[in-house]
Amino acid sequence: MKLLPVIIKRQLASYFSAPVTYLSTAAFLTAAAVVGLHTSQLLEQNSVDLHGFFQLHPWLYLLLTPVLSTQLWADEHTAGSVDFLSTLPVTGFERVVGKFLAAWIISGIALILTFPMVVTVNYFGNPDNAVIASQYFGSWLLAGSYLSVGGFICTLTNHRIIIFTVTLCLLLVASELSSILDAIEHQAPIWLIDRITSLSPSTRFDAIDQGVLALQDSLYFISIIVAFLAMTTIALNVRNR
Repeated sequence: MKLLPVIIKRQLASYFSAPVTYLSTAAFLTAAAVVGLHTSQLLEQNSVDLHGFFQLHPWLYLLLTPVLSTQLWADEHTAGSVDFLSTLPVTGFERVVGKFLAAWIISGIALILTFPMVVTVNYFGNPDNAVIASQYFGSWLLAGSYLSVGGFICTLTNHRIIIFTVTLCLLLVASELSSILDAIEHQAPIWLIDRITSLSPSTRFDAIDQGVLALQDSLYFISIIVAFLAMTTIALNVRNR
């Protein structure tokens, strides 16, 4: 894993040199500000939390994570550098982890840039900043799980439009899964609906958004990240044979 920092720096440089990174981040921040002010009603009442703001993060990430995922491997094929990287003493797993961490760092930076919301609620009231910190951490884990899924899709095709569309659709379904299950609750056994609901990223994130950072919810997102990173590594090794 000695070359892992090199891979991370290389991917970060790719992100920072791409205008689409700034556009998607700006769209995320703009939507976050509008949603935060509207749902929390900070200008109308003495709001003391950011529950409404974080509640819509599974949707807000649809503006950011598909774009970051699309840039993970598509640029490698465009630049023709896959063969070059394969000659370096770097394993496929290191490349996958390095690129994922770079994308996760970018999403973390975008998330940190929403700090004016924290300043605002502290100005208008006395929020529990420990709860807000757990909400931020949960949101970052959610972004990581979305990026790991997008990274896996990126290894299956080189077409940016296909990568973006498939990633967006899958994340959209994941975000809306609880609503879909609510619509069919009378058409399927309750135990089956409850089991599927427990697998919904939105449901898990809702628990964190309530200020309860349970170990099982954190492990849920971490397990998704690890599983899809492993699948990405396998897919990449198979494709490069």
